[in-house]
Amino acid sequence: MPVTHEVFNQVPPVGETDTVDDPVLLDALHREGAGWAEEQVRAAGQLAGSAQAREWARQADSHPPVLHTHDRTGHRVDEVEFHPAWHHLLGTAVELGLTAGPWLDARPGAHVARAATAYAWEQVETAHMCPVGMTYAAVPALRHAPELARTYEGLLASSEYDTRRLPAPAKRGVTAGMSMTEKQGGSDVRANTTRAVLAGDGSYRLTGHKWFTSAPMCDLFVVLAQAPGGLSCFLLPRVLSDGEQNRMHLQRLKDKLGNRANASSELEYDEAVAWLIGEEGAGLRTILEMVNVTRLVVAGDSAAVMRSATTAALHHAAHRKAFGRYLIEQPLMRNVLADLALESEAALTLVMRMAGATDRAVRGDGEEAAFRRIGVALAKYWICKQTPAHAAEALECLGGNGYVEDSGMPRLYREAPLNSIWEGSGNVAALDVVRALRREESALTALFTELDRGRGADRRYDEQLTRLRRDLTDAVHCGDEDVLFSGARRLAENAALTLQASLLVRYSPPAVADAFCASRLGGDSGQAYGTLSATADTRAIVERARITAA
Repeated sequence: MPVTHEVFNQVPPVGETDTVDDPVLLDALHREGAGWAEEQVRAAGQLAGSAQAREWARQADSHPPVLHTHDRTGHRVDEVEFHPAWHHLLGTAVELGLTAGPWLDARPGAHVARAATAYAWEQVETAHMCPVGMTYAAVPALRHAPELARTYEGLLASSEYDTRRLPAPAKRGVTAGMSMTEKQGGSDVRANTTRAVLAGDGSYRLTGHKWFTSAPMCDLFVVLAQAPGGLSCFLLPRVLSDGEQNRMHLQRLKDKLGNRANASSELEYDEAVAWLIGEEGAGLRTILEMVNVTRLVVAGDSAAVMRSATTAALHHAAHRKAFGRYLIEQPLMRNVLADLALESEAALTLVMRMAGATDRAVRGDGEEAAFRRIGVALAKYWICKQTPAHAAEALECLGGNGYVEDSGMPRLYREAPLNSIWEGSGNVAALDVVRALRREESALTALFTELDRGRGADRRYDEQLTRLRRDLTDAVHCGDEDVLFSGARRLAENAALTLQASLLVRYSPPAVADAFCASRLGGDSGQAYGTLSATADTRAIVERARITAA
């Protein structure tokens, strides 16, 4: 070959790594009461860091699902065909216990263990975690119908991945999806027009059009429809007890910006058989219990995207030279990398705290339940909102190579905006924060009980806490809802940043806590990543975030 084809100063392949080579994750796992799960979390990290798993991720994204509405003779089949790599990813997630197992696990910390294991595994690819997360979240809604819960909980919690097209009770394990959104309503699910008519056997017949139904290959779906008593929640099986396909007809798969390995569908219900969950007219309240769990799930998904992006940027900078030095040794690049690492650590620490609150809330802790009510909404809003800019900056760290598909960064970049839209867009989540503060005094009290635990550790934090207390108190007593709601994003942002800072000043090293408070609370930074103060200990922050090859 000509000498011009000699390859040098290019970054080597990542090789075998371990996503649990991460003190932030392991410290939080033990702190939140799930240290007993370290072995299973480490197993997930080793799988996620393998070259085989990365290849599955690449293949699943490169070969999106294909819809088959009819067979060759014209009969409806409504099947979605997936690349084998998708099944490897989804099957691994199920085998790792990431579906509904924590709801049946009596050990304290079960939901924390699930959050940590999911974070470790999904750093390889997040699209397949959509049906996994919905299956996990379906149980609290399903428990409003005890007979249905007894039938399906064990199957939803199974660690066996069963793709057979059978009635759900005949399978070794099942997955669950969610079908709420309609084209005329979007987030306003009260505007749903799908009709539910009571049948003679106690089931209902659903007829209507759903604009977004994610993961249509699932075995069960939690669906909203208008019954005689009002908007109600239903469980709809894909395959009926006689083995026949239920009358849910897939019209098309959405051609999405990202999340391409996952199927999101538009479908028609044509007198589809479904069973009532809870009472007629209580559908929104019932399904919101599922939504609140999925909000924690998507916050964790976004934190995993941040961690993947940070890891990729760090790997590149550690092996690429410019101007005579490795990028990671260049002061300005190290500032950027440290800023990305700060955002990633703050996101994970908040997710794990909310997983702990969830675990304690479902075990009867009222104060943690009140804190969870506001904290999950804050985590969902802020972490998901920050992820796109974070992914873009990490991609830029790789320069032109980051814009090329082979790097894997474009997939992360396309995935990054998703969770800010799903499970309640930014406006919906921010308004939910404000409404919770105004309607539930216990939520505001619990939030400040948590925030007060960080008082005295950092002057900038104390000043921010004083401002936040004033602002939230004013919001609670504001008489003009238009004025209040127009500022909901600002209130949610300030509360989320203060909550993250509270956790970091208590649990992270001084270099991390100091840089976060200075840049996020003290105004000692610019608007872009990489504008930390020159006094920030960027070297210590970067070293804390690095993963070494296995």
